[in-house]
Amino acid sequence: MLELGKPGTAGTPTGVAPVLRDGVVVAALAASNWKDSATARIGDREWVFSRHKGELTGRRAAEPEGSARVRARKVSSWKGTWTVELEGTRVEVESGSVWKGTHRFLSGGRQVAVSGSSGGWSPRPTLDAEPAIPLDHQVFLLWLELVIRRRNTAAMTAVTAGAVAGGS
Repeated sequence: MLELGKPGTAGTPTGVAPVLRDGVVVAALAASNWKDSATARIGDREWVFSRHKGELTGRRAAEPEGSARVRARKVSSWKGTWTVELEGTRVEVESGSVWKGTHRFLSGGRQVAVSGSSGGWSPRPTLDAEPAIPLDHQVFLLWLELVIRRRNTAAMTAVTAGAVAGGS
């Protein structure tokens, strides 16, 4: 299982979160707090994750801007579903638990991964994926989970603020 660690821990610089598997750092993720973008270092490979024309995309840093090896597109805002392409493998993302904010990742109707959350006051996303899914793709899915959670939190904050302002 992958877990997004606290930024600046496990030997990562400030602002960079370690990606842990059983407590061992397997990647590092520097995610922007303001935009849907990040860079990931996975072994000797550097990836660039960003939002491009309404899709979340991922490419190797050395590849031209605008290219994408992996991509995610929101299918339904109401249902919270996404479609992901992982270098030719299609994965559907659907809500696992509305209350816990988790997701199920399905390929060909079969669950290949599930998201979760670390405990504590500042829970961080986790991803439990089949070993057959390459680590680079798992890190993209973990980043996607982070983006979805941030968007949901922002939406809930806006709704709450509107309700408070409207009720005053």
